Amino acid sequence: MLQILLIIISILLISIVLLQAGKAESASNVITGGSDALFANRKERGGELFITRLTMVLGLLFFVICLVIGF
Repeated sequence: MLQILLIIISILLISIVLLQAGKAESASNVITGGSDALFANRKERGGELFITRLTMVLGLLFFVICLVIGF
């Protein structure tokens, strides 16, 4: 039962992470520091905030279920 739940949470977690908007403009800007606004303070609102919180909850569920299955 827990293995099936773990598979479902894994698929949901992968899907939600892929839906999240990228925080960086490109990988080269992160490495070279090409964007000054990369680490600017910006608040998440609406759907973006919901997806971030859902990712956190699914990640915690994944972690807890892995621990329960391991012991």
